[in-house]
Amino acid sequence: MRKIICLYAASLCLLLLVSFKQPQKDTGWISLFDGKSLHNWTVGENANTFSVDSGMIKVNGNVAHLFYVGEIMNHNFKNFEFKADVMTNPGSNSGIYFHTDYQKSSWPKKGYEVQVNNSHTDWRRTGSLYGISDVKDVYVKDFEWYTEYIKVEGKHVIIKVNDKTVVDYTEPENIKRNAGDEARIISSGTFALQGHDPKSLVHFKNIFVRPLAE
Repeated sequence: MRKIICLYAASLCLLLLVSFKQPQKDTGWISLFDGKSLHNWTVGENANTFSVDSGMIKVNGNVAHLFYVGEIMNHNFKNFEFKADVMTNPGSNSGIYFHTDYQKSSWPKKGYEVQVNNSHTDWRRTGSLYGISDVKDVYVKDFEWYTEYIKVEGKHVIIKVNDKTVVDYTEPENIKRNAGDEARIISSGTFALQGHDPKSLVHFKNIFVRPLAE
């Protein structure tokens, strides 16, 4: 009888052990947004364009840019993977900048913009490396959550919309940009979310980065 009880107890323990999920291995992805506040982010003028609503960053208002200024990599990223879940309203326009620096006002002069736009009058659609490698096709709908992914490794930029590669761009060596766009090149810097105009309403959530070796 004692042997039966011991066997039963051992089986029960084994069942309890396998019923708990094993902790996931560290994937290297680091959250940049706590879902509760704009802690570690900053904006210059028109700060009320950005707010936190139900675990999301709500973007709606006059032209403004929200810059990540937290401790991760001292907010200076060179090679990385970035991803965020995004949802647009009809006629909305926004963007995700990388390799940029804090700027109090106007459009960031440094770095590249990855477009967020499914139905705005601007023909450059979601996933475009704005003005460099533009996307004309629409891959996602308004009112629909999708994932926008950016990978930068050396001079190579890959942009995906819901795992579909829409841009595969390699910046030429010794590139020379036009006047006013001299700093729109691969370098290093932080990320920024764009508030484009008062008619645009865009939400961001699940914002992650995975630094890559240089």
